[in-house]
Amino acid sequence: MANAPKPTTAKKESSATASNLFATLVIPICLLVGATLFIFVLGKPTNFNIPEEVAAANSATSLAFYDVDTHSYLPYPGNYGGMAFKGGPIVAILIGLFLMTFVFSIERLIVIGKATGKGSLDSFIKKIQGFLASGNISAATAECDKQQGSVANVIKSGLIKYQEMETDTTMDTEQKCLAIQKDIEEATSLEMPMLEQNLTIIATLVSIGTLTGLLGTVTGMIKAFAGLANSGAPDQAALAVGISEALMCTATGIGTSTVAIIMYNVLTSKIDKLTYAIDEAGFSIIQTYASTHK
Repeated sequence: MANAPKPTTAKKESSATASNLFATLVIPICLLVGATLFIFVLGKPTNFNIPEEVAAANSATSLAFYDVDTHSYLPYPGNYGGMAFKGGPIVAILIGLFLMTFVFSIERLIVIGKATGKGSLDSFIKKIQGFLASGNISAATAECDKQQGSVANVIKSGLIKYQEMETDTTMDTEQKCLAIQKDIEEATSLEMPMLEQNLTIIATLVSIGTLTGLLGTVTGMIKAFAGLANSGAPDQAALAVGISEALMCTATGIGTSTVAIIMYNVLTSKIDKLTYAIDEAGFSIIQTYASTHK
């Protein structure tokens, strides 16, 4: 019976499957939404068409916004939506990457919030330590049921093992403490990996966002200088417009990577806090058993 799987194993495997399915669906959906926003929001005609009154008042201005190569108007000055659209399809990918960062961050925050439980984690740990100090193991177990979440589940598993060891006559105190510690570690190994799922995706987005933005900038610069070479005469205005459009990819990529790295650090800090709480409570359980069964 000691080696029998814990009853939560099937539940954790089901949660892992659901998390993998979630990631599989979110990635293509975010890319699709990014492409939709790129085409219908950034590429809407109002970002490019010159009003008739402006063209009539200054024909030179009208010509300055007209792209002879693509037979379309260039973006208005300061119209970042139109400039981003001119950055090319890579901008659509960058929008999708940003949406992935946002969605996966929210999903992890929800999962970690559920793992923390219903009340304050610090208060919960203090209550458990107080019940242990008074030898009221049943009250500590009831507090775990009230708190719920991954941390409470791990501590409850240790408390149940604590009660089992009190009736066990086949092991000495040191062996019983090791058995409690092993039970807590096994429960932790079931609960904590679920919190780290999809963090790898967020960490990957940190690098991919910047690299994709640089790729968009490089391809945009190639197009800008190629257009300048084909024009036959230096056109500083056209070159400046082309460079500004290319740099929009870099700005979007850096923004995506910045959000991703901030959220990754926030999420890992929250997970570390949960791990520390489990270690603190587990140490208290073992120390309490050792001191009361000398």
